[in-house]
Amino acid sequence: MTISRYPVPELKDLPEDLRARILEVQEKAGFVPNVFLALAHRPAEWRAFFAYHDALMSKETGSLTKGEREMIVVATSARNQCLYCVVAHGAILRIYEKKPLLADQVAVNPLKADIPPRQRAMLDFALKVCSASHEVGEADFEALAAHGFDAEDAWDIAAITAFFGLSNRIANVIGMRPNDEFFVMGRVPRAKS
Repeated sequence: MTISRYPVPELKDLPEDLRARILEVQEKAGFVPNVFLALAHRPAEWRAFFAYHDALMSKETGSLTKGEREMIVVATSARNQCLYCVVAHGAILRIYEKKPLLADQVAVNPLKADIPPRQRAMLDFALKVCSASHEVGEADFEALAAHGFDAEDAWDIAAITAFFGLSNRIANVIGMRPNDEFFVMGRVPRAKS
């Protein structure tokens, strides 16, 4: 099954830095997420994409948890109708939050998701950035502040939303298909050992 309408290079034909990162991801995940292969069609853009992705999603500062970062991705990717990002990041969200229903709830209707008011405020802001960033104003920052988010957190929420807006659009245009593995990841709670 094709993962992109554009040519997908063979792993052996990739520059060494791309190949090393892809093999590292494969070792950790047990498979290669299709995004790593599909975007390798353009190595310079691949490097820039994953550098910014990592700066946003692996950040150790700020008040956003890794799960909340993924929640932003799922909600805004659903708004942008990006199957790849909803499915892939939904899997990551389920795993980080250890809640098998959460990603589906956030993707379909964040207003009805089982999340606290703080996360609802975060998603309200992200969805406004996603759909009407030109309307973001002081009241939006005040609504975030009322839930403990500072100006740097607002930047993070906006940057994640904007970055995945780019990702969603590229994934949609190239017809990037989610790996089958993502559909089932994190759906069944792990037994406590």
